[in-house]
Amino acid sequence: MAILTVNAGSHSVHLVYVDNGSGAARLDLSEPPGSATAMKAVGAFVEQHEVPHAVGHRLVHGGDVVRQPTVVDDGVRAALDAISDLAPLHVPPTLALLDRLRHQLPDVLHVVCPDTAFHADLPVAAATYALPTWWRSRWGLRRYGFHGLSYAWASRRATELLGRDTSELQMVIAHLGGGASVCAVDGGRSVDTSMGFTPLDGVPMSTRSGAVDPGMLIWLLRRGRLSLDALAHGLYRESGLLGLSDGRSGDTRELVAAAVDDPTAGLALDVYVHRVRREIAAAASSLSRLDALVFTGEIGWDQPEVRHGVCLGLGQLGVPTPVRGNRTDDGKVSPDNARVTVLVIETREDLQIAVETRTVLRSRSA
Repeated sequence: MAILTVNAGSHSVHLVYVDNGSGAARLDLSEPPGSATAMKAVGAFVEQHEVPHAVGHRLVHGGDVVRQPTVVDDGVRAALDAISDLAPLHVPPTLALLDRLRHQLPDVLHVVCPDTAFHADLPVAAATYALPTWWRSRWGLRRYGFHGLSYAWASRRATELLGRDTSELQMVIAHLGGGASVCAVDGGRSVDTSMGFTPLDGVPMSTRSGAVDPGMLIWLLRRGRLSLDALAHGLYRESGLLGLSDGRSGDTRELVAAAVDDPTAGLALDVYVHRVRREIAAAASSLSRLDALVFTGEIGWDQPEVRHGVCLGLGQLGVPTPVRGNRTDDGKVSPDNARVTVLVIETREDLQIAVETRTVLRSRSA
């Protein structure tokens, strides 16, 4: 059952044909998904391959419209427009590619797989904001959580690597990439997460601020200090590692190389590691014990300096200092006798999209 998986970022496009559980062919572009170049490349790529059984699309934010993997019809597609501003860097590009591929493959089922689905059943205490009841009910204000496809994949892989049943495993997973968040997983279920109503919350990211004092944002909007558009642009595009390093880079690899001579690069890394460590400790408090700490995402997978720095401050939780650098496969980086196992797992959102899309197809067939 061949599935075409589609992952649209703000400035990237990733298409993978997944057959028999592995990626058979792929297209990776560093282009805005709605650009003429991207659309032309996507069209050509699809024409060069067999018609898939279905197309699975990563949807960063499903809001209250899409709470689980869902087949897209005209009604669902229209409803998605209403929530596109919840994740302005991600949802509009996804919808642009969705429209393009629905037009090119009109007789194929298209399924949206929301990152928010993994967190849809967060405990009420973890999902609820301390805001007026009528605000929450009128606008659906709650903690949605993100990176769910990555967490679902990493959670399953961790149980395989540890040889334990999902129901008995409690772990914290840190998805560290261009976007970053932390999640507490108990028995395969999300019980707490660092991102909230939008993908702007939580730890600092490549260009996104992460959590900041809301009172500061109110202050910046008063007396003409910043316009709403300037504030939004700054928080999404000019903050995080890029802002901390005074515009040098939002890439931890470049910052690690520059930190020897550049204090701002060193500060960016120190703040990042501190905030990730803090969120891991907070997430662990939602568990009765900590069996494993899992690193995934581009940084989690490929940045041993960051993993080392994060783990150094978590000894009180039983987390050891990693004993090896990068791996070429999923596996353990902690000592054999450690109370908490530290795992590194490659992010395979494409394979998780394929899993969820196949599940939808089988459900419809049944």
